[in-house]
Amino acid sequence: MAQAAESARTVIMTVDDDPGVSRAVARDLRRRYGESYRIVRAESGESALDALRELKLRGDLVAVILADYRMPQMNGIEFLEQALDVYPGARRVLLTAYADTDAAIDAINVVDLDHYLLKPWDPPEEKLYPVLDDLLEAWRNSDYRPVPATKVVGHRWSARSSDVREFLARNQVPYRWYSADSPEGLRLLSAAGQDGQRLPLVITADGSVLVEPEAPELAAEVGLATTPTADFYDLVVIGGGPAGLGAAVYGASEGLRTVLVERSATGGQAGQSSRIENYLGFPDGVSGAQLTDRARRQASKFGAEILTAREVTGLEANGSARVVRFADGSAVAAHAVILATGVSYRQLEAPGTPDLTGCGVYYGSALTEAASCQGHDVYIVGGANSAGQAAMYLARGAKSVTLLVRGPSLAASMSYYLIQQINEAENICVRTGTVVDAAHGSDHLEQLTLRDTETGATELVDAQWMFVFIGAAPLTDWLDGAVLRDERGFILSGPDLTADGKPPASWELDRPPYHLETNIPGVFVAGDARAESAKRVASAVGEGAMAVMLVHRYLEQS
Repeated sequence: MAQAAESARTVIMTVDDDPGVSRAVARDLRRRYGESYRIVRAESGESALDALRELKLRGDLVAVILADYRMPQMNGIEFLEQALDVYPGARRVLLTAYADTDAAIDAINVVDLDHYLLKPWDPPEEKLYPVLDDLLEAWRNSDYRPVPATKVVGHRWSARSSDVREFLARNQVPYRWYSADSPEGLRLLSAAGQDGQRLPLVITADGSVLVEPEAPELAAEVGLATTPTADFYDLVVIGGGPAGLGAAVYGASEGLRTVLVERSATGGQAGQSSRIENYLGFPDGVSGAQLTDRARRQASKFGAEILTAREVTGLEANGSARVVRFADGSAVAAHAVILATGVSYRQLEAPGTPDLTGCGVYYGSALTEAASCQGHDVYIVGGANSAGQAAMYLARGAKSVTLLVRGPSLAASMSYYLIQQINEAENICVRTGTVVDAAHGSDHLEQLTLRDTETGATELVDAQWMFVFIGAAPLTDWLDGAVLRDERGFILSGPDLTADGKPPASWELDRPPYHLETNIPGVFVAGDARAESAKRVASAVGEGAMAVMLVHRYLEQS
């Protein structure tokens, strides 16, 4: 007998077109196995296949299928042959009359039949249960283990498939990836009634089917919070990178009703880092994902709400309230706001790269693609710490890693410890004074044209993987007309607003702006989006904490 904990979702299915026989089989099965297995019965092959597909989508296990041979439209052998495509690991039993034993014997070769039972099977203690006990024991000893709750079926060179995988991974949602042309991928597509023309297909833990889902829909279906529980808060934090998470932790822990809004996944650029080795308190290093997960759990422990896949499109002052507007037209208000929107990697302008983004060309680490780089030649564009960390991580499995650096050396932009590690890595090559002139490929990256910045000489190299880290652009366009920014889009605050000794023209308070305060009183900025910020994880976390201290000061004087 299986353990109840093991088989709470495990099914024994019986299929017979005679309602009386169907009920009798189910009754005998429940009497013996009902406490440990769920008994599902169907009265036609078609309805049984529908039930199997639904069970497959939900991630349920099917241990044994018993099917009557003589059923109209679809006999038991025909049904088991199709059931084999949905649950290849289930044990298969054919119920036959004595006259049909020849057909049952033939079915052993057709559908790899495990057993056939003659009707009637009375008494079940002698003719049914011993057979089922042996089949269940054999099934339990086989590799029947369920896959993680969420399943993704896609194409290796599909940009949207890559985006979905990255979204789930960065939001700590366990999932299992299936190529659309793999046997299990084809089974899942068939179970979902899809032909594979529209990918990715996502099957959630409860069996919901999502085809080419956008981030908000995907977030809601996999259990991530997307809607605020209130209309008004003490503090809204916009952005879930180190600065935003730091602000959420300190805000919530100090009694402010806090909500953090993130448009994609918490962690920001730091969350995509394969390893951070110069962050205080982690002498052995920590991955961006680990640091993000700990910070997110810490913020939640103190009571901060964390909303994912919510894009903020507007900010305005309405009396003492600061109103944050979302892309769907809804809004939330608060006494104070901290802008921690961070930055995004600048896009490579070389011809061919836009069409191949997500299909061999990736911005940031895209760690979900690392396993596919095993044994391949990988190119990384950039010379800062993020590029160096990615090079060290990918070099573990790649055949070679080539760093393409526009400048004359790494020293101007990369930490000394990383330069030393790269120099010691046998399969990492650094090409300075080199840029990408073009990317080539049909459905995925195949070649790169590289150019020497001094001589102008070009070279065509074979390449399937390129990761780009070429500087940061602030995610602040949505603040145009509301918050003052510098010529590059970074947010001005504190002393930068009073460079001439006077506050901004729109400033109405008697005091000057606080250190991290923008030109809107009660709206603060922290982290990489702030003009002249240090662009380091430690400084971003510190600014998040400092911004909360200034929020308290602002609220006390309001």
